[in-house]
Amino acid sequence: MDTHETDHLAAVRALAPECMVLLRSDGAFPLAEPGEIALFGSGARHTIKGGTGSGDVNSRHVTTIEEGLETAGFTIATRPWLEAYDRVRAQAHEDFIAGIRAEAAERGLPAIMVGMGSVMPEPEYTIPLDVPAGTDPHAAVYVLSRTSGEGSDRTPEAGDLRLTDTEVRDILTLNGRFERFLLVLNVGGVVDLSPLDDVANILLLSQLGTCTGDAFTDILLGRTYPSGKLATTWAAWDEDDQIGDFGDPDDTHYREGLYIGYRFYDSVGKTPLLPFGFGLGYTTFDIQTRQVSLDGARVSIDVDVTNTGERPGKETIQVYASVPAGRLDQPLQALAGFTKTDEIAPGATARITVDVDLTDLASYDEAARATILEAGRYLLQAGTSSRHLSPVAVVELAQDATVRHLTGDLGEPGFTDWKPEAPILLDIPAGLPVLAVDPTHLRRPDVAEPDERVAPEDVSKALTLARGLCDDELTYTVLGDYRSGEESGSVIGAASTTVIGAAGQTTTRIPGLPSIIMADGPAGLRLAPTYGVDAEGPFSLGDSSLPATFLELMDDAGREALGIADASEPREPTEIREQYTTAIPIGTALAQSWNPALAQRLGDVVGAEMERFGIHLWLAPAINLHRSVLCGRNFEYLSEDPLLAGRIAAAITRGVQTHPGRGATIKHLACNNQETNRLNSNSRVSPRALRDLYLRAFEICVRQARPAAVMTSYNLINGVHTSESAQLLEVILRREWGFDGLVMTDWVVDGMTRSDMKHPRATAAATIKAGGELFMPGGETDRQDLLAALERGSTGRGPGGRSEPEDGDVALMRDELETQAARVIRSAWRLAGFER
Repeated sequence: MDTHETDHLAAVRALAPECMVLLRSDGAFPLAEPGEIALFGSGARHTIKGGTGSGDVNSRHVTTIEEGLETAGFTIATRPWLEAYDRVRAQAHEDFIAGIRAEAAERGLPAIMVGMGSVMPEPEYTIPLDVPAGTDPHAAVYVLSRTSGEGSDRTPEAGDLRLTDTEVRDILTLNGRFERFLLVLNVGGVVDLSPLDDVANILLLSQLGTCTGDAFTDILLGRTYPSGKLATTWAAWDEDDQIGDFGDPDDTHYREGLYIGYRFYDSVGKTPLLPFGFGLGYTTFDIQTRQVSLDGARVSIDVDVTNTGERPGKETIQVYASVPAGRLDQPLQALAGFTKTDEIAPGATARITVDVDLTDLASYDEAARATILEAGRYLLQAGTSSRHLSPVAVVELAQDATVRHLTGDLGEPGFTDWKPEAPILLDIPAGLPVLAVDPTHLRRPDVAEPDERVAPEDVSKALTLARGLCDDELTYTVLGDYRSGEESGSVIGAASTTVIGAAGQTTTRIPGLPSIIMADGPAGLRLAPTYGVDAEGPFSLGDSSLPATFLELMDDAGREALGIADASEPREPTEIREQYTTAIPIGTALAQSWNPALAQRLGDVVGAEMERFGIHLWLAPAINLHRSVLCGRNFEYLSEDPLLAGRIAAAITRGVQTHPGRGATIKHLACNNQETNRLNSNSRVSPRALRDLYLRAFEICVRQARPAAVMTSYNLINGVHTSESAQLLEVILRREWGFDGLVMTDWVVDGMTRSDMKHPRATAAATIKAGGELFMPGGETDRQDLLAALERGSTGRGPGGRSEPEDGDVALMRDELETQAARVIRSAWRLAGFER
């Protein structure tokens, strides 16, 4: 193992405890020392490091819970149970794969297209909870696991969102049998814990990457401590809470508007199982507000945090704002700021400040086409979760204030957003400090200032180069690199010929123009763990980079559908090389740290590995919101709250981009909130919900961290594909937010699309016309689409010499293509050109 691997593993192990959330505790843990332990549950031996799909990471080894305990000196007293579970799991998996194959045969589809992203539900089992004679474990641990992945959504069924009957039975039995019993949740998203009210100790371990088992053991033995907070509300599944659509293959209506997650539960007065922002530790804290001050649009809240327990710990102070409802309805409260302390020793006090930018509280007013703050009294509360707060100040605004006038328009959804009929109202207590804000201090520029790092001469040189290219060269420049006459590599990330197993790269056909190499994320770099080298250069050793389930379902039909070409003649390597990478905690776990500095450090780990393996763009972080707990990719995403998601994403981006020539790609812009028919699904969302929620995390990251690239989502928004929306890309992203990097599509592969759907897939010509620079992964069909659009633009005629282009035919002017190609060229110089 190389030094970089050991250094990065050590960094992840040290930081992982901040991502764990202690949900319940009666003081029985941590344990004083290793000993005999009773270990049960699906995740004990089959610990999950992260979700499936393109976000998976090929690390050298993943430490399971069982391995971590044994390495620390524990004796596992329940091996017979674990071995019996292995047999149950193996049979369930065999039946699961057989079921996918049978369904694929019935539908006449490749098995991989039916099973992509599908996850086996946790099976029921009849294994007795016997502890072998002669053993005397002094504690018991049950590890409950769930996984999910790209291409498939979760279900509210037992074995997925809900617990199975056997899980509930065994957990409650162990809780009653052992004085020290810990339920460990090795999950990427919410599970319904409502049957487990009696369980006294629950740890949300989450999925922490390569060192998950070791990091857990550190927590169990008190070598360190959990200090995470929930980034998503945990609630019992209730159909009555599901206001908007989810999973419709054609049109998904976001009828709930602003009321997702804690905004919904707080506003209707319904108590969740575990509130947003909640998390315990191995110690306790006293919180005292010292003073509140106002400077322009910034409110600063100074807080003393005293450790009143007997162990060290960290605490996160959260500030929520209640915005007065006027013409615009408002949720009861929304996160407005947060700060996490450094470690506080027992008896010590830390003094911290939480800053609140009042302009962040602005709401989009569709009638005024502006973000505004309405006149009234704004209550600020501080505490340790959305349900554990104390009032600290009132901000008084004497008249309505406009923050920004905006012009970007993403259309209308065709309905009026839901709002509570009888919303909960907060009484503002007397005696609080009152801060009178001057409305003029709230005004911000409508159009973002240009990025000062962009040299005008580079823009001019790139455009000059683009203008000197022929039409063929221009079309290649705005497509991913691909073999002549074929579609580029695969949807699952093996399209690069330069770095084996990387997701893709820009063209290699333009002499002197470097190629940008891209690798999947967001839980680390996804590369082939090994590759061969011969006299012709590096090459793939087959399917070593593919997930195991893909390999089980892959056949010739599946390879053809996904554009994965087999080599015509096997190549014999003269050398086999390794490129193992470090799996870091999943996106949701990073947000659970509530610590931008931690996120930046892990971004730095990824950036260092990008340098080592020759990657220029990391296709991460993914910052779509947790709109529904059923979204299959929630584990990749950060939070249900845009402020938390945006700040953590900005920190990750800064960490990556401290490495020259390395860039982050924030994704998926926007509303990629379900996996069901993701290439053809139309998200119908109101302008206000878009501005206040679904675009906001992206805006925060763009303004704070200047990511190198943005990836558009597969879906449409109000009838227009995001990659084909000039309003989204040119007006909102570039003009309003000031983005000056590369815009690329997600991997649009013909084999993933269905021709019988209401909404067709995105096209290369429409994407370039709208202001997208790079259509990925690219293929000859896409290039011909561009050439035909250029022909229509130059002659004004449709295909076959028609006098006018038909509706839907894109006419592309050469100067439009030159502009987009120049942006690709400039990004190539910034990133890949740095190495030269």
